[in-house]
Amino acid sequence: MTTFSPTQLRDTLGSGLLCFPVTHMTAELTFDEPAFRSHLRWLAAYDARGVFPAGGTGEFFCHTPAEVGQIVRAAVAEAKPGVPVLAPAGYGTSLAVEMARDGERAGADGIFLLPPYLTELDQEGLKEHVRAVCRATSLGVVVYHRANARFTPKTFIELAEELPNLIGFKDGVGDVDVVAHLYAVLGPRLVYVGGLPTAETYALPYLELGATTYSSAIFNFAPQWASDFYASVVKRDRDDVYARIRDFVLPYLDIRNRRSGYAVSIVKAGMTAVGRSAGPVRPPLSDLTPAELAELTELIAATDSIERVG
Repeated sequence: MTTFSPTQLRDTLGSGLLCFPVTHMTAELTFDEPAFRSHLRWLAAYDARGVFPAGGTGEFFCHTPAEVGQIVRAAVAEAKPGVPVLAPAGYGTSLAVEMARDGERAGADGIFLLPPYLTELDQEGLKEHVRAVCRATSLGVVVYHRANARFTPKTFIELAEELPNLIGFKDGVGDVDVVAHLYAVLGPRLVYVGGLPTAETYALPYLELGATTYSSAIFNFAPQWASDFYASVVKRDRDDVYARIRDFVLPYLDIRNRRSGYAVSIVKAGMTAVGRSAGPVRPPLSDLTPAELAELTELIAATDSIERVG
């Protein structure tokens, strides 16, 4: 049973960097649980304040519900004391409810609600979707504002006022108006999470909007670099933040932006580049080309505080 109330979960998540681990795969594209657990143990030496297994970086959209449950249970088993694990839920409302309940049974400390699948929907439909998931669990729920789950400020404020266990808003759209509006009205009632791909790029301006944390995919293969970057953001050390963006993040983005889906693929490539392979991505994603992997490996080798094996 979780030791985090929804309020405690909110405050813990907002106090530091968030880890969205990759999901390790064998060459046959099956879940490699021993390698995944080993990866979580390695990352536990660094100071993340929340772990989100099988999230966007963890290829949620490529797994069956049974596999998601297996991944969450492995993460719970490896959880560092005091660091909450948030189980993902998504797709249609009935399935999202089922996944939220299973996450709670698995011992997760919170739920990460990803966008509904495929169909267009209006704000009333989004409200019912979030209500159903929040009412299905006693755990705190963080909602992902992205794709076809795009909330107006009015909708999300009404939900926050109605649902005590709705504790977080992760912005994957880059909608400054929505984030600013929510913070102006709700303030610390929520934890605000920067959730754009390669969130380091926007971490400093998002901090001014009230987003004290963000999801770091880079943390997977460069945990010390990612931790140092976060520390500079919190200190508002603009010189260090923008030096790191110039020297590493921008060249990294140049590779990432070459194909759709590379925001995930490049993270697994980064794991390979530092000698900690997580295996391939699953379809419908595509791995980096050998030339792109070599380019990323060279970039990482030239970057201070990114350790490599061997």
